[in-house]
Amino acid sequence: MSAAVAATFALSVGTANAGVTDKDIMNDAATPGDVVSFGMGTQGQRFSTLDQINTKTVKDLVPVWSMSFGGEKQRGQESQPLVSDGVMYVTASYSRLFAIDARTGKKLWKYEHRLPDGIMPCCDVVNRGAALYGDLVIFGTLDAQVVALNKDTGKVVWKEKVDDYKAGYSMTAAPLVVKGMVITGVSGGEFGVVGRLEARDANTGKLVWIRPVVEGHMGYTFDANGNKKENGISGSTNASWPGDLWKTGGAATWNGATYDPDTNLIFVGTGNPAPWNSHLRPGDNLFSSSTVAINPDNGKIVWHYQTTPHDGWDFDGVNEFVSFDYKDPKTGKTIKAGGKADRNGFFFVLDRTNGHLLNAFPFVKKITWAKSIDLKTGRPVYDDANRPGDPSKTGDGKKGSTVFAAPSFLGGKNQMQISYNPDTGLFYVPANEWGMEIWNEPVTYKKGAAYLGAGFTIKPLHDDYIGALRAVDPVAGKIVWENKNYAPLWGGTLTTHGGLTFYGTPEGYLKALDAKTGKELWKFQTGTGVVAPPITWEMDGEQYVAVAAGWGGAVPLWGGEVAKRVNFLEQGGSVWVFKLHK
Repeated sequence: MSAAVAATFALSVGTANAGVTDKDIMNDAATPGDVVSFGMGTQGQRFSTLDQINTKTVKDLVPVWSMSFGGEKQRGQESQPLVSDGVMYVTASYSRLFAIDARTGKKLWKYEHRLPDGIMPCCDVVNRGAALYGDLVIFGTLDAQVVALNKDTGKVVWKEKVDDYKAGYSMTAAPLVVKGMVITGVSGGEFGVVGRLEARDANTGKLVWIRPVVEGHMGYTFDANGNKKENGISGSTNASWPGDLWKTGGAATWNGATYDPDTNLIFVGTGNPAPWNSHLRPGDNLFSSSTVAINPDNGKIVWHYQTTPHDGWDFDGVNEFVSFDYKDPKTGKTIKAGGKADRNGFFFVLDRTNGHLLNAFPFVKKITWAKSIDLKTGRPVYDDANRPGDPSKTGDGKKGSTVFAAPSFLGGKNQMQISYNPDTGLFYVPANEWGMEIWNEPVTYKKGAAYLGAGFTIKPLHDDYIGALRAVDPVAGKIVWENKNYAPLWGGTLTTHGGLTFYGTPEGYLKALDAKTGKELWKFQTGTGVVAPPITWEMDGEQYVAVAAGWGGAVPLWGGEVAKRVNFLEQGGSVWVFKLHK
């Protein structure tokens, strides 16, 4: 650890003597009386040890209260609530944050961030949640700022600009707190931003380090006075990005990160390289469409694994990397591993200490861009005929040959969160079966303008369903069971020691399934689409379940024929809380 980073870290920990502590955050998965981190634990398993609500009692689950986010600002509600000391903190669309009495649903305070005209969020005005630390609640905004509020009053304690929203930068992910530092990424890959991860002193908002995830860009550390020092280039300039396109390379870190204390590594997924037209940027284009492991003590990359080298289909690799223990079927040894259901349709299992590939297999039924993942090399076996054609090779140079690719760029899985249940050994994956017609076009970078170089139309693959909640065995490499859904699934999952898996549907239902069999045991109609992950916690001796509800996200904006198919769904904005009826 550099002296500057060590000093800042010591300052952060020393002053965090009230409210949510570093220890609270690290123990979140094992302390069911609160939820103080995104993922219900920094490893992101979204597993609860609670079992009061179980396969026998879930039939008696009833709503306790619901609170509306109010106003005309609806759109998609993708937030995971946090709960601490009887107070719920939940973000909402248009960069709002609410504090609510978790027992009664009474609003305690509301913060509405003043957004300027001209913000450019790619995929709806969503926010996925906040972070708690000390007496602060911290979240990112659509105009690319990080805001820390007093958790009791809602008053702004500090506010820091991350980057220029006029250049396409925004923030939608929930922050992560590691060792007194708030860890955030950036959104905006469709505008040619440069993806990166930042660490700030959680108490002051001052930068500790910055790590770009586009090869060729310099990382920095910062001392207590804000002076920056070079901390090494990410990768090697022009090694996998010939020419100058790495300067506007995309790879946005828009879905947040996880942290594993066993290896002391932050795992962040990176988005698509920019532009989409892959013929303009030969090479693997590191570190786009990857999982990148970063040491929080110095802001350096320890390892990376690229799920889609030279991405030509917008298969962002941002999906969360979830730590778990993997029993190697060949040796019988237990390996510190991580699982990831990638947008490209493959489920990856990696050794989380070094990024070595342990297993890879499809979790969707139709994949056209690659034939398989080579387990020896770790690279995809491409089907070259299914890469969109080079427009410069056509007669007029305006449009390359069109291909039909599956999954669509909205992914086998997108922002919706998976969960892992150590009791069953299964991951629970909200999957979607759809494809797209896609073609490439010429494009040049212009600040603040869409930077795609592609056209597309998304189409469903089946008449009866698009979404499917699937239980995936990471060792056997297979789908164990599935529960199909007519509309695409866009909300995350929760699994429990009570033998249940919870998830929501765009049709408005929060559902509970038997985690072993997939049998539906309970459902409740929230009145609008659910595109957020549920949580559970214990309060006053009773187990509660909560979820934010409000239809929106990328599907109605980008979904093509799929969007038309689900245009009957209604918007909304609220949070629902449930417990067992006595």
